[in-house]
Amino acid sequence: MQPPGGWGEYLLAELGIEWYRIPIVIASAVIIYLVFLALVRIFGARVLTVTSGFDALVFIMLGAVAGRVILGHPPTVAAGVIGLVTLMTMEAIFGAVERTWASRRLISSRPVLVFAHGHPIEKACRRTHTSPSDLHAAMRRAGIGHPAEAQCIILEPHGDYSVIRAGAPLDPEMLASVVGAQEYLFTEQR
Repeated sequence: MQPPGGWGEYLLAELGIEWYRIPIVIASAVIIYLVFLALVRIFGARVLTVTSGFDALVFIMLGAVAGRVILGHPPTVAAGVIGLVTLMTMEAIFGAVERTWASRRLISSRPVLVFAHGHPIEKACRRTHTSPSDLHAAMRRAGIGHPAEAQCIILEPHGDYSVIRAGAPLDPEMLASVVGAQEYLFTEQR
């Protein structure tokens, strides 16, 4: 059985892309990348972590929406390849730009102290959308069974939590870029 018009025309229609759609796919990928970057900057690195089934569902939905917008109609293999190449190129460009001082302040978020000396820092938790269950999960992953055993928890720019055990020596230089470290860790305990 042969498709109407022959295999060549059918495969070109299903796998290829019309020339006029190429810049549209590239522009869509760039716009989605920039919007996603802005949303992560606005809502914080916490949106990059998957700590529950609901988080995973939201992440899958974000990917589905972004993919559909980038591919356009009809989605084809060529549109997918062009979209992926564009996204990877944007990642490479922003990765190189992120190494500069000015862009670190504009693009990258800084690590944030969300827990110190056995207690959550409410203001930081609200701003980073960190819940008590997020803190408890981070402590459990670090092998900590009681909040008093944690000297501090830091939400890193990539969305993971770093836990430092109580009694561990703290190097102020290592924590210099951590928002809240000077205020909560290197002053008298509250």
